[in-house]
This record gives sequence, structure tokens and C-alpha cells, in this order.
Amino acid sequence: MNLELHILQSYAPSNLNRDDTGSPKDCQFGGVRRARISSQCLKRSVRTRFQQNGLITEGRLGVRSRSLGGEVARLLVGLGLSEVEASKASSVAFQILEAGLDEQGDSKVLIFLSRPGLDSFARACVKNREELLRLEIEMKNEIEMKKKGKNKPKESVTEEDDDESKKAPGWVKAAPKKLKDELDVIFKGSAVDLALFGRMVAKQPKNRDSRGVVAATQVAHALSTHKVDLEFDFYTAVDDLRPEGETGAAMMGTVEYNAACFYRYANIDLGQLRDNLGTAALAREAVEAFLTASIEAVPSGKQNSMAAQNPPSLVLVVLRKSGLWSLANAFLKPVRAAVGGDLMTASMAALGDYWGKLTAMYGAPDGAWLGVATLHPDSLGDLAREGEVKTVPALVRAAVEHCSGSFGV
Repeated sequence: MNLELHILQSYAPSNLNRDDTGSPKDCQFGGVRRARISSQCLKRSVRTRFQQNGLITEGRLGVRSRSLGGEVARLLVGLGLSEVEASKASSVAFQILEAGLDEQGDSKVLIFLSRPGLDSFARACVKNREELLRLEIEMKNEIEMKKKGKNKPKESVTEEDDDESKKAPGWVKAAPKKLKDELDVIFKGSAVDLALFGRMVAKQPKNRDSRGVVAATQVAHALSTHKVDLEFDFYTAVDDLRPEGETGAAMMGTVEYNAACFYRYANIDLGQLRDNLGTAALAREAVEAFLTASIEAVPSGKQNSMAAQNPPSLVLVVLRKSGLWSLANAFLKPVRAAVGGDLMTASMAALGDYWGKLTAMYGAPDGAWLGVATLHPDSLGDLAREGEVKTVPALVRAAVEHCSGSFGV
């Protein structure tokens, strides 16, 4: 069973998601320039909303960081190790994992872990404290031998050895398999945002495919439903302590911005979510939190100077047994506001018309349920006839109830 979320949301002048030059992100679609908000930005906003509104308890949220070594060392100190022992044990344990981490436990890329996984990893380090400290001495000895040019002869490598195993230091290869397996618990444990958005560990040793988590959610880049031109805001700042009678600005510059009606799309594979989290109750909680956070979340870019806090005007939830339909092509031809109308109602009309055409061509989605919350029910066309029109809280509750069967509830 798949859940799909479609949102139409119009933002006042803003720069919610910037590129490397500071300009609002954009793209070509349907032959014209569109405003764009990246999926990474939207997912970050959703994860932040989980925390801000307490939609998910902290212990059920993941940690995404490059600086994991220091965090684990802190946990080890809390479990009774000295700061020196904690630093050594954490450093050695992370190197044994062979997950692209350096001696301090910092990675070249962000790694997404669950809190329970981190806590279990810390306990495994305490349990194997003596072995880790012994390996730390071996590590130093091996490094010292290399510095003196006294390396051992290169070991023969069989064809089944992968590239990462060839690069691993000798002391890491010699670490007991039981220790490696116990430390691998860091990649276990469930977290709602990890189950939703997934995890890929690009560099990992052989037979560690289980470290990856298949994302249950797909999130599209938000696109404006109409053509958008970039605009510039010229600003000046006055020095409050300038001498009396002196004129002119102490600072001036420009900020780029746009204003657009966005179409947003995301979906959840409910079966994959249930598998990732392990329990039906937690999967149900995840769906409710994701829907609520996606509807409420607003990217934070340039908000202090533009305050584009504009809620969606349309939220459409579709539950279907199979298949997925992004409705972005409803806006392949950029919409235009009719005389006396606006871009939002025109976008809703285009969305409803496109839904009608899709169902006429392919038939209604298998086992589909539609729920709608909107400011303009008269503009929905076929969607108003097929979907239940509700308030946003009622829509979220109804969607979660309809999902329950997929979780065995």
C-alpha cells in the first residue's frame, strides 16, 4: 500500500532555498523557468518539525552527523570510562567498523544513525573496553613501524577480498570477528526519520550490506506551477552612531528572491516503513508525524528578513494498493491567473483537470482512497467529487486510520 501527499502552497516574496551563489533555486520545466525548493531542504524542514513540535519523542529520532566520535566518547564517560579511555576506545571502535571514518570517528560524509544504535554501541565499547585499549596499542605500534620504514611484507590478497578490506590496517584485520559483530550494533535500532528517509553507507567492508536502510519515503523537489522571474531587493543599513549631519548608508547590497505557488509531492511505501520500524504502532506514529510535519514545515532560508510563513492552500492524500502518480505534469503548461482569479485557484483547477484525465486514461487507482483539505473546494473539479473534503487535522486522522490495515492494526 502506498500513501501519496500532494500539496499546493503559495509563498510570499522569499528565498527559502538558496544555491551556491545565494540565489533562490530554480529549474527549467515545461520550457519555462520555475522556482524550486530541493527535496533535501524539504526533508530537513520535516525532520526539524518532528523535534520542534514533539511529533516524535527524542529517543525515536535519528542522529545525522559527521562528528560521531566525540558523541560516543561523551556516552562512554557517562558509562564510567575516563576521558582518556573513552577517547581511545571510541577512536579504535570506529576504525574497526571500516565505515569511512577517521581516527577521531569523524566521517567524510554525514552518517545517519538511530539513538538506540548509538547507545548500544557505547555499551558494546564498555563491555569490550580491555580489547579496544589493547588494539589501540597495536594501532600505535603499527603506525610507529610504518614511520620507521619497518613495515611487514605485504599480505597476499585473495580475489574475493574487496577494495576496502585491502586498505584496512593490519591491526583492524586482526581484530576478533566477535568484536566486529558486537560493534556493528551501531547500525541497528530503529528511528522514525531514519526509516522514512533511509541510509546508505557508501564505504563498508564485505558482508555489511545490512548497514543500509531502504528509504520508505520519496520526496520530490517542489516546483512552481507557473513561470517565475528572479527579482532583486536593494537594501541599505544606516549607522546609528554616525555624526550628526552626515548622510549616506553604512552598508548596501542586494538580495535575490521570488514569489511562487509551489506543487509539492511525496509518497510513503507503507510496507517498507513497517519493515524498517518493526512495529505497527511505530509505523502508524511515523505516518501521522510525517503528514503533520510535511503540512506544517516551512524552510527557514531568509525567513528573518522575509517571514514567508504561508500554510498550504491544498492538501491531497491518496492511498492506493499499487502504483504512484506525481501530478507535476498538471503544470507542464504553466498556469496563468484568469481574470478576477489568482494563481492558486488556477493551479487547483489544473490539478483537478489532470487527475480527471489520468483516471480517464488509466482508470481509478486500485483500492484508492482520497482525502482533501483546501481553502477553495469549488476549484477542485474531479477531485472534489472523488475525495472526502475535510479539515487538515481530520484529514490526517482519516489517512492514518486508512493506513492501519497495511500495518496489521
